[in-house]
Amino acid sequence: MEALIPVINKLQDVFNTVGADIIQLPQIVVVGTQSSGKSSVLESLVGRDILPRGTGIVTRRPLILQLVHIDSEDRRKTSEENESRKKGSTYRGIEGEEWGKFLHTKNKIYTDFEEIRREIEAETERMSGNNKGICDEPIHLKVFSPHVVNLTLVDLPGITKVPVGDQPKDIEILIRELIFKYISNPNSIILAVTAANTDMATSEALKVAREVDTDGRRTLAVVTKLDLMDAGTDAMDVLMGRVIPVKLGIIGVVNRSQLDINQKKAVTDAIRDEYAFLQKKYPSLANRNGTKYLARTLNRLLMHHIRDCLPELKTRINVLAAQYQSLLNSYGEPVEDKSSTLLQLITKFAAEYCHTIEGTAKYIETAELCGGARICYIFHETFGRTLESVDPLGGLTTIDVLTAIRNATGPRPALFVPEVSFELLVKRQVKRLEEPSLRCVELVHEEMQRIIQHCSNYSTQELLRFPKLHDAIVEVVTSLLRKRLPVTNEMVHNLVAIELAYINTKHPDFADACGLMNNNIEEQRRNRMRDLPAAVPRDKAANSGSQSSSSGEQPDGGTGNWRGMLRRGEDSTGGERAMPQPPYSSSPHKGHAVNLLDVPVPVSRKLSAREQRDCEVIERLIKSYFLIVRKNIQDSVPKAVMHFLVNHVKDCLQSELVGQLYKTGLLNDLLTESEDMAQRRNEAADMLKALQKASQVIAEIRETHMW
Repeated sequence: MEALIPVINKLQDVFNTVGADIIQLPQIVVVGTQSSGKSSVLESLVGRDILPRGTGIVTRRPLILQLVHIDSEDRRKTSEENESRKKGSTYRGIEGEEWGKFLHTKNKIYTDFEEIRREIEAETERMSGNNKGICDEPIHLKVFSPHVVNLTLVDLPGITKVPVGDQPKDIEILIRELIFKYISNPNSIILAVTAANTDMATSEALKVAREVDTDGRRTLAVVTKLDLMDAGTDAMDVLMGRVIPVKLGIIGVVNRSQLDINQKKAVTDAIRDEYAFLQKKYPSLANRNGTKYLARTLNRLLMHHIRDCLPELKTRINVLAAQYQSLLNSYGEPVEDKSSTLLQLITKFAAEYCHTIEGTAKYIETAELCGGARICYIFHETFGRTLESVDPLGGLTTIDVLTAIRNATGPRPALFVPEVSFELLVKRQVKRLEEPSLRCVELVHEEMQRIIQHCSNYSTQELLRFPKLHDAIVEVVTSLLRKRLPVTNEMVHNLVAIELAYINTKHPDFADACGLMNNNIEEQRRNRMRDLPAAVPRDKAANSGSQSSSSGEQPDGGTGNWRGMLRRGEDSTGGERAMPQPPYSSSPHKGHAVNLLDVPVPVSRKLSAREQRDCEVIERLIKSYFLIVRKNIQDSVPKAVMHFLVNHVKDCLQSELVGQLYKTGLLNDLLTESEDMAQRRNEAADMLKALQKASQVIAEIRETHMW
């Protein structure tokens, strides 16, 4: 059991070599208010004056103090061995039986404990300033002595309320955060120090301890300054746990006064006087209080605590070792064959880029659509729905239709609806499909650009090692996409232009639609004739309808021709659609000439049956033909984008990258690692070695059946 604390010290040394604080090792954290006697308690445990002393805040940086017990007999034997035998000794070449070592001074040995104290003061001022400032960077000190027990303690700045000197206004918050950083470690034992001449119920140390250790399983209370209590009072109730019970116990100690420190009173003399005081003042409790009992208790508690923590500690170390092994693998090995490495990286990127488009990539995105899946979504959801939302008659009013019909007839009244008006209007509507088609190309181009970043982040992490190669690959692929964009846009523009170039009124779907509309119009004409009043002879109504029919059946016949619709039937003459027409001005006065150009143009009037019929027929024809063209565009644009952009980039990417980048003159520049990559690889390797060594240390303990 006693060997467990040196094991933790070994683990602490292992992780100190890499400057890491990723493992929370078992240790004793000393907390208390300013001037409560924390430093005096630590010096009593060490048996030496090693800590800065004075008034106000003295401890301004965490001090991690490792006490290592060495056997004086072994030390004496070691000093007597010859130089060849001493090479394996940890303590060779050291004069004296006690010494110290700082982590920041590497292997320098301090045998003068006054020099240790000065070094702590100097290191504190170096990081915290010389006017009461604090710093959370710890000082690591290891003390070897035959007079100490194996312990690892952390001395923290005392809890204070009011800032002094150049301390920030939130000094209380900063100190509390620093304290919680250490006591929140579940593997730590909290040593809560409270002065006996203060009310135990107001102890700040016990208060902060309870915030993180609610059940009190890892808190030990220490009552200092038993000799400074008011006359007629004692700490019997406090030490017996009657005031505030503490599970791990309450231990009272007597500190050296400032006068004793100034007069250089030895710690051993102070411990002797402490024992005499306890025997006189608290005879029944003397054997369960005092510095020596405190040291033995801390040693025992820490050993049991270490024993309980080791299994979880081993698991944590193994998990971290696996994580750092994976991290080190991701950094890769130093490049030896640059030509081969460059070709492999280029090939792998090109393959991953194509696999992402095809949906066969190793790393599948789960948060959003990516690559080929997103391109498919653009084609069939975004582009498809956009085309379907385009109204065949959008932006086209009845006035526009009627105006087009009139303009197409010129100065002569038309017997039939001119075909040129239909072509003019339907081209105008088909032209509206070009903008969403070009937008589809743009969206696919953007997704092809996003795939580059996706491959860099997830698929080919090796590229992160070589930022210049990564940037060069991005530039080549971006340039290739940029060159294909105008070609694809031109093709999509031509698809719309092809539809505009020839209005195929003989298209099978369009002829079927015309025939259906002809039948509907004929049926409406028969229905209107049945609804005629009895006073109107049906033969006259039929003749009036047949006259208009016979006059048009000579040049064109058959219900399949769209002009045939215009020769069959008339709409009702009642509630027809209204055409805007302003009221005419009043009659001119007699004797005044009338300027026909000054007569207002009609803006509202009812459409005649002929006009209403012509407009409806044209609108139906436009809608029918527009739907045919929209279906063609919806099918042909994705095919064009795939051929001219997506598939072309997939087919040419490998050769383009090799042709642009696989050059002897670019090898050294492209395969230059980022500035911090080598450093991160070394840090990961060092951390992995430390974790593996720590795992071996714990494995050795298991072999000796210590737990």
